[in-house]
Amino acid sequence: MRQAALADMVKGWFIGDFEPSVLRSRACEVAVKTYVAGDCEALHHHRIATEVTVVVSGTVEMLGRRWGAGEIIVLEPGEATGFRACTPAVCVVVKTPSVIGDKIAGSADGMTVMVE
Repeated sequence: MRQAALADMVKGWFIGDFEPSVLRSRACEVAVKTYVAGDCEALHHHRIATEVTVVVSGTVEMLGRRWGAGEIIVLEPGEATGFRACTPAVCVVVKTPSVIGDKIAGSADGMTVMVE
């Protein structure tokens, strides 16, 4: 048995092709993200990965609309969104596959690589 703490992971990411992780995998990335009201992430997209966000609690804004607990948002490669926590919120995010450097700032037209 191995164990870890979510607090020791970077931005909630605990599975994927990065360190630290509890399971190193190129197949997918998984995170539990906790936000306070007003937390934001800039507009971005992925060239390769599909990103699935599950709103576990709270209300968030993505793709120009609000999403609440129990809703699932699937972003295909090239689809861009920003993110804002409207209330305290918890989300589970899964990206597949895990590709280092696949988070691109802006829309699919502006190819600026963001470092995480």
